[in-house]
Amino acid sequence: MTRRFTATLMAVGVVALLALDLSRTPPNPYQAPPAFAFGSGLAAEGGFCGALPN
Repeated sequence: MTRRFTATLMAVGVVALLALDLSRTPPNPYQAPPAFAFGSGLAAEGGFCGALPN
């Protein structure tokens, strides 16, 4: 295998994955979290293993 073939295969795979993802759930900008939430006041969601219990 050459680098060109491997890079092409990789690019096709990434495009296929993005197409599959966008076709399954189209993006909804009204329910999406902000890209950068510096100082927005929003609380973090999800788990953090180092967080102490309340």
